[in-house]
Amino acid sequence: MTELATFFEQLWIARFVILSGLGTTVSISLLSIVGGSVLGVLVGLSLVYGPRLLKLVVRLYTDIIRGTPVLVLVLASYYVSAAVGVNLGPFQAGVLALAVFCSSHVGEIVRGGLQALPRGQTEAAQAIGLTFRQTFLYVLWPQALRQILPAWVNTAAEMVKASTLLSVIGVLELLLRTQEVISRTFMSLEFYFVAGFLYFIVNFGIERLGKYVERKIAYTS
Repeated sequence: MTELATFFEQLWIARFVILSGLGTTVSISLLSIVGGSVLGVLVGLSLVYGPRLLKLVVRLYTDIIRGTPVLVLVLASYYVSAAVGVNLGPFQAGVLALAVFCSSHVGEIVRGGLQALPRGQTEAAQAIGLTFRQTFLYVLWPQALRQILPAWVNTAAEMVKASTLLSVIGVLELLLRTQEVISRTFMSLEFYFVAGFLYFIVNFGIERLGKYVERKIAYTS
């Protein structure tokens, strides 16, 4: 009982440190998911509708990024950018690395969703005079979104977990903040459990948001 009381006392003392790390993790995850999703949609469109040369370049991009460990991307975005004269802080470099990684996966998800649609959908839209932009926004994208949403939710959750790797370049996210508390309290099991619970809460929130959007855009019976 005394050990439990000591843990809660230390947790209360460290509450602002842990919440600061949680806020950084959420910020990094949100920026990388949004940025990676926007870029990923462009990647997916290029893979499906782009000219042959663009398809080749984008395919090479996705294959290289998807085949590269996230930790390598994080280190490259931080150290290589500095070597070429682009001064990115640890936070910016980490967001860039995760957004690029996210875009390669989202691009493949979008490509699969668009290619799964019947070709007649595009032909019908063209037959009534819709431009490509109108066809994509009003005909193809709403249908593809229903198919890609579950995979997108999984990718978003992976970005939250991948944010733990940013501690290697000094980003004060949740894991690194937790390790700082552990180095002071020596309560490794207890505080790692707290960190794991907070990561679960964030990913659970993403999963519930995905379910909510999925219900909103589901076909009406």
